[in-house]
Amino acid sequence: MRRYCITDSLDVACRAAAGGVEMIQIRAKELPGRALWELVRAAVKLAGPRILVNTRTDIALACGAQGVHLPGGSISPRAVRKITPSGFLIGVSCHSVVDLRSAESDGADFAVFGPVFVSPTKTVTPIGLDALRQATASVRMPVYALGGVNAANAQSCIDAGAAGIAGISLFTG
Repeated sequence: MRRYCITDSLDVACRAAAGGVEMIQIRAKELPGRALWELVRAAVKLAGPRILVNTRTDIALACGAQGVHLPGGSISPRAVRKITPSGFLIGVSCHSVVDLRSAESDGADFAVFGPVFVSPTKTVTPIGLDALRQATASVRMPVYALGGVNAANAQSCIDAGAAGIAGISLFTG
């Protein structure tokens, strides 16, 4: 099962890397540019996982990160692709089949989709496993399940067609 850790903490990133996660998204919206650059540089030094930066393609490129994660409504993956090297990963947050199809046609490499379950970090109504199943069947790109995913329900996300699981609290416990 592929795992995608979302964090603003180098300690969490280190634990996730040691635990064998495949990708880590550095999502530290409140950090000023220089502090974010320092955090990403430190994370990039971790052996193993691919490091992506939330929103900030400039910092991802400056630090040698392997990709960027774009929230919904961001600049298009196609535009980012014009300024990034070959193999640079572009993920997109999606909340509907329409979002997923748009992200895929615009050149995203993968999507994070949810919230699937009640989430401790969001007050949004969960979409459920049936919506996840429909979403994953609607595109060819990998879709990671997000929102309230834990050890008890992770396999049900994979069974619904998710390529992997993503989370914040999933990796802090």
